[in-house]
Amino acid sequence: MQKLGMKMTELTYIAPCHFGLESVLAGELKRMGAQAVTPDNGKVEFSGGMDMMARANINLRTAERVLIKLASFPAKSFEELFQGVKTIPLEDFIGKKDAFPVKGWSLNSQLHSIPDCQAIVKKAAVERLKAHYHQDWFSETGPMHQIRFSIMKDTATIMLDTSGAGLHKRGYRAKSNEAPIKETLAAGIIDLARVKDFSQVYDPFCGSGTFLIEAALKALNIPPCLRRKFAAQDWGLCDPIVWQQERSRGLDLMKRDTEFFARGSDLDPECVALTKENAKKAGVLKKMSVITADIRDFTAKENTITFANPPYGERLLDRRESEQIYRTMGKVFRRMERAGYYIISPHDSFETFYGRKADKRRKLYNGMMKCQLFQYFK
Repeated sequence: MQKLGMKMTELTYIAPCHFGLESVLAGELKRMGAQAVTPDNGKVEFSGGMDMMARANINLRTAERVLIKLASFPAKSFEELFQGVKTIPLEDFIGKKDAFPVKGWSLNSQLHSIPDCQAIVKKAAVERLKAHYHQDWFSETGPMHQIRFSIMKDTATIMLDTSGAGLHKRGYRAKSNEAPIKETLAAGIIDLARVKDFSQVYDPFCGSGTFLIEAALKALNIPPCLRRKFAAQDWGLCDPIVWQQERSRGLDLMKRDTEFFARGSDLDPECVALTKENAKKAGVLKKMSVITADIRDFTAKENTITFANPPYGERLLDRRESEQIYRTMGKVFRRMERAGYYIISPHDSFETFYGRKADKRRKLYNGMMKCQLFQYFK
């Protein structure tokens, strides 16, 4: 197999993200030296060498994964999809024993059957590799090379997943409470709140500690995926030294002595214990204090950024209880000097129960749930 690192020095990448965080992710990429950074709906495209692939996987806080963009072409028929995939030099990436399963989605396109599209992409990939390796059967017992496709408005994009498990899996949250906020979404909200190495933050509904931990990782400039492995490391396409250098780079940029401190609370003692456990795994427990407390006992403080993912009940009784919590938040989240409140909620009438219009709102998605980020900073 031709080693990619020997053949190419520049690749185009796609990093998917939560809708509403495209500008945040684009900013991350620009700061780490990525080229041709182009935000789009739910993703950001960029370019760079193999070192950028490693750097992005290790350091990005708001990306869901890092994909190599192999090709993009019109595909209004299965034949067009088949021929488009067949022209891609997959042999530069996939060896004769490597596994290459196919996943994808289609939206607003004539090719709308996902299983059929998967079968066509797989068949085209097999035909391409058969012609190159001169073999009729592939064992697929080697490293995983996940092929991903998207078909949007009759344009197909074929990609290769370098991350493996999603980048929200930092490694610190083996357990979570019933309604956790995704790490990548929490990191995006923290970026929007401009958490710095001197910031003081609070979360009165800490749950499994995601806001507090992600804020600490951001403030201390700790790469979120420093300790985990990625699919592309097994491919043999990139010198292991590149991964080592990027991890060393991340360690060198960490801020070990800062004024940052995070405080949290939750009504459930099990959530408090879980937050501490997860913070310890993430290596940031020393920068944190977590107690058992009711939202009614919250005391607003100057120079503090408060994050909240308050409970939202889908059943009528739970919904009414949640609305009462919103009223309480409106009373205890008082305006203070240099204090900000960043609250994510799917409730259409949140501001009515809270008692005040947000200074700024931003549409976000927590999983498949449409939410608003209500920002109070004036």
